[in-house]
Amino acid sequence: MTGPLVPFREIVLKVHSRCDLACDHCYVYEHADQSWRTRPKAISDEAISWTAQRLAEHALTHALPSVSVILHGGEPLLAGPARLRRVCEELTSALKGIADLDLRIHTNGLQLSPRYLDLFDEFGVKVGISLDGDRAANDRHRRFADGRTSHPLVLRAVELLRQERYRHLNLGLLCTVDIRNDPHAVFEALAELDPPLIDFLLPHATWEQPPPRPDGSPTAYADWLLAIFDRWREQGRPVPVRFFSSILSSLSGGPSLTESLGLAPTDLVVVETDGQLEQVDSLKSAYEGAASTGFDVFTHAFDEVAAHPGVRARQLGLAGVSETCRRCPVVRSCGGGLYTHRYRSDSGFDNPSVYCADLEALVRGIEVRTAAETESAAVAEPHELIAAHQDLTRTLLARLHADLDGRGGERWDEAWELVQALDRTEAGAGGLDGVLAHPYTRTWLLDALDAVYDGRPGADRPATLRLSSSVAAAAVRAGLERDVPVAYRDGSIFLPTLGEARIGGPGEHGTALVRATDDGFLIRRDGHRAERRIVRTSTEDPGWLPVRHVGVGGAPGFVLDDLDPYRDCFDTPVAPRLGQSEADAWSAGLAGAWERLMTVVPEQAAEAAGSLIALTPLATAHPAVGRHGYGALGIGVCTDTEELALGLLRGFRRAKLRALVDVTDLYASDGAWDHRTPWQEKSVPFSRLLSMTYERVGLGLFDPRFLDGVPQALDTLEAAAELTIDGKQLLTAVRKEISGTHGTSGKNSCKTAFDQEPDRPGVRMDD
Repeated sequence: MTGPLVPFREIVLKVHSRCDLACDHCYVYEHADQSWRTRPKAISDEAISWTAQRLAEHALTHALPSVSVILHGGEPLLAGPARLRRVCEELTSALKGIADLDLRIHTNGLQLSPRYLDLFDEFGVKVGISLDGDRAANDRHRRFADGRTSHPLVLRAVELLRQERYRHLNLGLLCTVDIRNDPHAVFEALAELDPPLIDFLLPHATWEQPPPRPDGSPTAYADWLLAIFDRWREQGRPVPVRFFSSILSSLSGGPSLTESLGLAPTDLVVVETDGQLEQVDSLKSAYEGAASTGFDVFTHAFDEVAAHPGVRARQLGLAGVSETCRRCPVVRSCGGGLYTHRYRSDSGFDNPSVYCADLEALVRGIEVRTAAETESAAVAEPHELIAAHQDLTRTLLARLHADLDGRGGERWDEAWELVQALDRTEAGAGGLDGVLAHPYTRTWLLDALDAVYDGRPGADRPATLRLSSSVAAAAVRAGLERDVPVAYRDGSIFLPTLGEARIGGPGEHGTALVRATDDGFLIRRDGHRAERRIVRTSTEDPGWLPVRHVGVGGAPGFVLDDLDPYRDCFDTPVAPRLGQSEADAWSAGLAGAWERLMTVVPEQAAEAAGSLIALTPLATAHPAVGRHGYGALGIGVCTDTEELALGLLRGFRRAKLRALVDVTDLYASDGAWDHRTPWQEKSVPFSRLLSMTYERVGLGLFDPRFLDGVPQALDTLEAAAELTIDGKQLLTAVRKEISGTHGTSGKNSCKTAFDQEPDRPGVRMDD
């Protein structure tokens, strides 16, 4: 197997191999592998020392910032306080100065006492307790060998952990599902104990030993868990439930939160009481020796175990699940199920989970129940998308301030204080929002953050320069009558959204003071008396280059931004500042194209008018979207009204999709699958097919020829595993856009006249 070795970040250390309960569903004692019978009861001093040494070597080799060690059994508390202290001391000492140590213990709780908890408090050992619900549910499996109940003793342990002095050690409760138990009674009993977390575990089973299904239902476990999910939601989610949180996370494009679900590679190894190194011990449910590697801590490094074929097989992500699972739309959420649950004697682990039907029903059931409340408003409402981008820009500004951490110096601090002062008044906040909303503010912030992260010398200087000029522009827009210092370079100051003022000679640097007036602002060099008055509506003159606006076909005026230093952020060169005659001609061409859009696709034109802020002339004819915030579009010179209208429309669709991707997850695991396009004989990642389809739909509403192949593409996208809840919301909206439109039946030829002829300005279909 190829690919980089995945280091172990979690160690399950078996400190005792026997138990004080006789649970009839325990995989250690009741399932296929009975190797516990030949192992020493307690881990030896030598095995403890070697484990600590091997873990420290592994963490150092792979520069791991932290590692987790879970003390396990059998019942780990049977090892006794002295042996557990030895374990904690050895591990803590070995990892000191190398990696943070996260110590945990998983226990049935019967032996738990203040003596143990004081020891755990000393070493920061978090405690998880197994409890299957109310007494009736817990007694179904978790009894003593003579049949006595263990429930009161477990509750006593839980109450100990709930005491104020031990509460910080409480990891929560682990509950093994039994569908014969009342799901509501189980959940109520667990939630009543106010744990920090509940984790439901499907009982270990394989295709050889399938889980019990008393009523024969293929989705009985899903139905049981969904009954709890509904109660959990009704009660306002009073306690985190990891199984549910993991599915909700994956449906929204986030990671899985548990090994039982999701495609994340496993990074766990087990150390048995005799020092043997094994794979995840749930494999003991499959067959005798399934977890064995043949390695031990005395003679083998953890890297050797990490390279074991059995371990690597659980690190392949999507490539490690069966072909059936790879083609299933819910595989990102279920991950093919727990590796152990896939086992069948004739095909090994190359199968769907024995809980496959349950997992699919559970994922789909949770999605149906939560889609409306988890959908991002930015996907459905244009004004929400704009608001989300404004929030993102403000977040990036705050992040830049935090990451500079004082390195911006006095000038930055002074400008930052003015940011806060502006935000304290309605007019000031409005002026600041006007500047921050300008798309090229985002370009500046991203460049500045990159410079800080890369450790570039003098990274604070351009950041400070732009912040001071942005604050001055905001103060002018807000009418703030106070002197605002602005650094200038090469004899000129650029005020974002306003224009560029020349106040000195070439190569001259210094500070100027800007003060708002009723109709513009005053500007003077620091230490000089002479002021210059600039009216915001004034035309261009030798010392003042205003940001110009263009009125486009009855739509609100756009900024013709050929001045902002950060506008050069497209994948094609921008044009230099246009002369007035050039600007007039450019504006006239836009007006004609816009009038055409308003006639043919009025809804798209209206949304674009409310979303676009700046149009920047490009040196080429094709439209472009660059590294900036929502609202900018690069447009090249084009004299053909129809082609320019298509270019504007195509550019807006591309800009909107990119804006959505910036603020919400429309898909996840992009590139894990390839999808055939209806237009070309090639396969592309999900993101590429989505962008092509989204653009074609927008263009197709203008010219139906672009809709050829769109229905097939939408079918492919809607069946894809990468799709999130927000992605589905977007595709639903796209379906509505073309509903009833000519050319969406999918029966037309997938090759259009536009695909067969050379690129035409504004309508290249292969980008």
